[in-house]
Amino acid sequence: MIYPILTAEEAAQFVKNGMNVGVSGFTAPGCPKKVPAAIAALARAEHEAGREFKVNIFSGASTNDATDGELSRSQALNYRTPYQSLGELRNHINAGEVHYNDRHLSELAQEFRYGYYGKMDIAIVEVQSITDDGELVLGTAVGNTPTWLQVADKVIIELNDQLPESIRGLHDIYVPLDPPARREIPIYRAGDRAGTPTAHVDPKKVLGVVRTSEPLGLLSKFTPVDDVTRKIGENVCEFLVNEMRQGRMPKSFLPIQSGVGNIANAVLDALEHSDEIPAFEMYTEVVQDSVLKLLESGHCKFASTCSMTFSREAMMEFFSKPELHDKLLMRPSEISNNPEVIRRIGVVSMNTAIEADIFGNINSSHVSGTRLMNGIGGSGDFTRNAYTSIFLCPSAKNEECISTIVPMVSHVDHTCHSVDIIITDQGVADLRFKDPIQGAEEIIEHAAHPAYRPLLREYLALSKMGHVMQNQDLALSFHRSLALEGDMRKTDYSRFAVK
Repeated sequence: MIYPILTAEEAAQFVKNGMNVGVSGFTAPGCPKKVPAAIAALARAEHEAGREFKVNIFSGASTNDATDGELSRSQALNYRTPYQSLGELRNHINAGEVHYNDRHLSELAQEFRYGYYGKMDIAIVEVQSITDDGELVLGTAVGNTPTWLQVADKVIIELNDQLPESIRGLHDIYVPLDPPARREIPIYRAGDRAGTPTAHVDPKKVLGVVRTSEPLGLLSKFTPVDDVTRKIGENVCEFLVNEMRQGRMPKSFLPIQSGVGNIANAVLDALEHSDEIPAFEMYTEVVQDSVLKLLESGHCKFASTCSMTFSREAMMEFFSKPELHDKLLMRPSEISNNPEVIRRIGVVSMNTAIEADIFGNINSSHVSGTRLMNGIGGSGDFTRNAYTSIFLCPSAKNEECISTIVPMVSHVDHTCHSVDIIITDQGVADLRFKDPIQGAEEIIEHAAHPAYRPLLREYLALSKMGHVMQNQDLALSFHRSLALEGDMRKTDYSRFAVK
């Protein structure tokens, strides 16, 4: 190997205060695991010496504890984008201690190539292998890595010997040209390969290689399906089956995108056990353990993704079954989440909402309008371009003290113009073909929890007639009741009305 072999601590010395640093991966898979923690240790030493040390981290999506966790705890993060999901970092962001820019995941790589963020000083990339001429086999996720390799001044490689040789061939690396030279992306089905199985870096950029031996896959698993999430999944299946019966969806079905988390897993579980949903493809950004089960059973014929977000057990199982490897491809996030491809192949999107209002606007990212949860992620990439856009949430939370259906969302990520269907454990609210008032009646009747339907109807009665019926004095009264009483059911509109 022509590249210097470095310890993580030696590699960290190349990182200086104020640098723009790109990291590989998409969610925890594929992220570097040693060098970011060494940068955090360097930051602590610098702070103890009275010197400023903070960096700007650019990723594919959320990262891992070695990156967002260690850097947060070391007060070493100045700026973070495009997405995060770690509680410690979230607390620093909500306290105003870290600058966070919530971005659509499909956009960051091209925005960096356009020069919006200045130069990238260093990229830190986990790989399975690297050749002397710079050919790289990436790890269990792609994210924005191909662009980071292209634009970074220097590159640090983490060579993880736990990544098996059989991972070669599971990647489809395609970076579109920038305008005005961009052409169509040649993907017409979920399984079409547009690029190459390997990425590439200019060998002259490589500062060195850090050898690691880090286990693959996540330690934690999602909470098992419960009565509420099971009912949401059943309602999704019922809706999709009816769409085929009514001729609004081909009987051969369409590719689906499913977000991350317990509700997404419950939906996929319901799809697996449905006798009326045909075998389908997935064009999505993340595949979880439930997708592995679908691939094994044949319910999912092919999965296009950006990241294999498997548990450790599921990751080991996947690599032990080479017959599954022809059923999956990992792509860069600007391809896995690409609006052109999503619209062309007719992806049905299913994403989770924090809350929805009675007019169909969706809050995906901020609790009570101010406190960041995770971010918009890829939900906007899919929602705005889907064949059918679906949002999922339980109708109520915290022992029914919180209604997820409110008069007005406290933060807007997706406007009603992009939202077709809202599904809760109560039922399916179909907003297509309806004006705002008809849509509000549909949501109250079919998506809201019964405990909140009278309050939501009363809100409409107290609102001013117009194309959208809204009462600016009372629009956030649910949230105000939660803040004052800890229970949205205690909403008393007369308490908040302007005298």
